[in-house]
Formats: sequence, structure tokens, C-alpha cells
Amino acid sequence: MAKAARGTVSLAVTALLTGTALGGLSGCTAGGGEPTGPLTEAARDLARSPASPVPTAAEPLPEELTGQRLDWGECPDVGEGPLGGVLEPMPDGSEWECATMKAPLDYSSPDGRTIDIALVRAPTKAADDKRLGSLVFNFGGPGGSGVRTLPASGSTYASLHTRYDLVSFDPRGVGRSSGVRCLGDEALDEYYQKARVPTSEQRLEEVFDDQERYNTACEENSGTVLPYLTTAYTARDMDLLRQVLGDDKLHYFGISYGTELGGVYAHLFPDRVGRAVFDAVVDPTQGPMESGLAQTRGFQQALENYLEDCDATEEGCPLGDPAAAQRAVSDLLAKAERDPLPANDPADRRLTGSLAASGIVLAMYSKDFWEVLTEALQDAIDDGDGTLLLRMSDLLNGRSDDGSYDGSEAARTAISCADTKTRYSPEEVWAKAAEFEKASPVFGRYFAWGAAGCHGWPVEGVADRPDVSASGSDPIVVIGTTGDPATPYEGAARMAEALGEDVAVQLTYQGDGHGAYNSGDNCVQRYVDAYLLDGTVPKDGSRCRAS
Repeated sequence: MAKAARGTVSLAVTALLTGTALGGLSGCTAGGGEPTGPLTEAARDLARSPASPVPTAAEPLPEELTGQRLDWGECPDVGEGPLGGVLEPMPDGSEWECATMKAPLDYSSPDGRTIDIALVRAPTKAADDKRLGSLVFNFGGPGGSGVRTLPASGSTYASLHTRYDLVSFDPRGVGRSSGVRCLGDEALDEYYQKARVPTSEQRLEEVFDDQERYNTACEENSGTVLPYLTTAYTARDMDLLRQVLGDDKLHYFGISYGTELGGVYAHLFPDRVGRAVFDAVVDPTQGPMESGLAQTRGFQQALENYLEDCDATEEGCPLGDPAAAQRAVSDLLAKAERDPLPANDPADRRLTGSLAASGIVLAMYSKDFWEVLTEALQDAIDDGDGTLLLRMSDLLNGRSDDGSYDGSEAARTAISCADTKTRYSPEEVWAKAAEFEKASPVFGRYFAWGAAGCHGWPVEGVADRPDVSASGSDPIVVIGTTGDPATPYEGAARMAEALGEDVAVQLTYQGDGHGAYNSGDNCVQRYVDAYLLDGTVPKDGSRCRAS
């Protein structure tokens, strides 16, 4: 197979990362926004309390919030990150507009301090009698910026734009919505360079000393907002957004983590759910350890599918047959773990085993990355050159070419740890490491330590599992992809069961990658468009096969 052109990653990234929840293997990154700063005493008390800060019933909000008028205008610079610099008009010529919405920092005190929620939209050109309202998107993460992602992927949803204003937002703690700030850019480079899989008790202690330092940085720089970054609070932000946009019901398109957010919204406000689609569905029944194991199996299967596809090409796979290629990948990771590979990098970074694994994981999200991955592996295995794999890992970790980080990994950690009560100790993860390695001889040892990502976090989580039961909701179309590594297919059926049999309508996409609608599959898009545009609910159990 001929090597892919060097520019392929940068040219492809906008299309491939939109609608994709990318979770790194470790780390906390920098972000921006207000309010930030250390935990106040009141917030610290709340953070340490076993009681959830989420009101169990919808509380009335002051009219100055529900009646606020959004000042839509020109969007600010979207930056130079993986999804930066993309504000091209929609295919019909509609320009992107941005605004800021005020929301309570703490919904248990709705008259208190507020937080800014950054918004983006492309207004539809449909006549008033054809316009259906706003279609709100969340593209996953948690930690993904809708303000950057929706404009970058707008053409994918052009058919939906014929009757909807397309709207997205930076969830609280993300991007311009008081983004979580932890370590600075140079400190993050150092943090990722030091990341290693623990192989001894001494190394285990060193790894978690590093994690404690970044937790401390998160608390010092963003402690004010950390207790309030739960998915339930973001769901309440979406309901406030619905009111401010003037819609009686929330029409919603959630992808990956966005399906969990949508499920929590449907549980809190079942009578306010309009036409909704969940794609690349999170399993709401699994805790962090079970979810981590499921993802480990999913990425292992995706790697095997990639190697088989590579071997099936006319010229054969330059990495060898699937078994030999997998051994070569494992050997590469082990070698880079012991002695990181040089890379053509302005910051003199090298390709470690953890960063190499991250680069490979990135490519498992979409088949469109597979050819690039083959070149990156050839460079690393044959030539000892880690440049391309390092660049791919940067995309996963939210690092731009200028050395700045977009804060998505910091936000992912903060939101996940605010949601989840479970805290695994290093010793508990050590005891489970063999099970992860059995699930994936390539990725297992890296994924295992992700389960301890909330160890030592300064804020307690609010629940063991999200409640997504939504009796009384309008139909929600739940799409599972059989070859999805990040949100394995089985989770779609469990989400459907948890939502309720009178609510969920299942659609299966028999294909590879993370997300079905954004794969471009005509069958999936026909089903989704028919529902969102015309209200035609698919038959439960419908299936589409990748061409």
C-alpha cells in the first residue's frame, strides 16, 4: 500500500472529528472562561457533601433568565485547534451566528450567580409555515465544544437545515462556557511525556503523584465551577435554552456522550422532548470499570477489523498478515514505552507508548483514518519515526500545532468525575489490569488505568448511574453501530430499555466507526431525516448495512 500524503490528517480531521466523542487515555488540559478560581468554602462544603447538588424537581427560574433575549452576532475567532478555523457558510449560504446565554451556576440557587453558555446557530431559510424550530446538537465528549464542532460539520446536516435552525453550545465547563483550566500548555506537554503504564509499586506511586498534581491544578484554577459541572445541570441548561429559543419542545440530536445527556434531559423533562435522535449510544447501565472493559474490547475488535481490511487490499498490508501486524503494533508500543521514539516536533517531544496508543485509538473512530494509520505505523515500525503517530495523538488530546491545548480533556475529566460517585484506587485498578489485558493485548494496559481517572479528584460525584427513564416522552430514535469501538453496540439496546419501551425506537447500522449518521450512510440518513423532518417514526428494529 502506498503511503498516504503527509497532509491527510489535517485535511481529514474536520470531517472525522465532528460528531465524535474522543476520550484520551489520560490527562487534564487547559481551558478558558469565567467564573474560575479555587473552591470557595461553600462550594467545598457542597463538593464534599454526599447529597447531590441536583434538585430532584424542576425549580422555577427567574424571568430575567427565561425571558432573556439573545444577541446573535458575528462569531469570535474559533481558534487553531483540530476543529478551529471552520466557519464556512452552510450550503444554502446561511452564515453562522453566535450568542451568549446566562444560566444559573447552581440550579438549587437560581437567583444566585450565573454562568455564560456560548451558543452557535445557522438560521434556516425555511418559510414560517415550514420551519420546525431549533434542532439542538451535542456532539459528545464529555468536553466537546459544540460552538466549534457544529460549524465544522454543518454540511453533514444540510438536509435538516431545510426546516430547522441548527443550534449547538459549549456545555458548562467546556470551551467558552467557563472552560475548565488545569495545567498550562508546557506543563501538559511534560505531563503527557511522563505518562507511562505502571509496572512496579514505585512507578505506581509516581504515576499517581503526577495525577495528584494535576488534580490540584484543576482545583486551584477552576475550583469555583467544578461542583456544578454535572450532566443533570447541563440538561437544565438545555431546557433553559429551549425556552430562550422560544420552542415548546426540545428537538435534539445527541451523539456519543450527547446520548447520555439527552437521556438525562428526557428523564427530567419527558413532556418537553420533541423529535430526538441518539446516535453512537452510551450504555447507561455500566459503571466506569465495566464501561472501560467494554471500550477495551471494542477498540481491540476495531483494530482487528482494520488489520483484516489492510490485509485484504490488492497489494496486501505492508505491516504483514493480521496476526503478524498485531504483534508488530504491540512490540512498537512496548518499545516506545521503554525508549520513546524521536519525532519532528518543534517542542522536542518524543512518541511514548501511551501517546502511540492514543494515536492508534484515534484512527479506530473512523475507517477514513485507516490509510493514514498504516503510514504512521510504517514510519514508526520501519523507520523509528514517531512524527505522524504523535500528531494523531495530539488530535485526540486536543493539542494544536502551535502547542496550545483546547481544554477538552480537562472538561471531560471534570464532567465525568462530577457525575460519577465511583472512585477506584490504584490498587483496585492494579487488580483488574490482567482482565483488561485479556480483553485487549494491545490496548488493555492503557485503558485499565483510565478507570482511576477520578482518584483524588477534589469534587465528589453525584450518582452511580445516570437515570434516563423517560416515560411520557415522545419517541426517541436510538441508533447503534455494530462496529463502534467507543460506544459498543450492546449499549444501544440497554439505553432503549432504560428509556422505556414506549419511548425508544431502535435502528441498527451494520458498519464500522463511531456514529452512523455522520458516516454518510444513505439508509441511516433517510430514516433520521424522515423522523426529524416529517415526524415519520422508523419501525422499531430497522437495520441499515454499510455499502
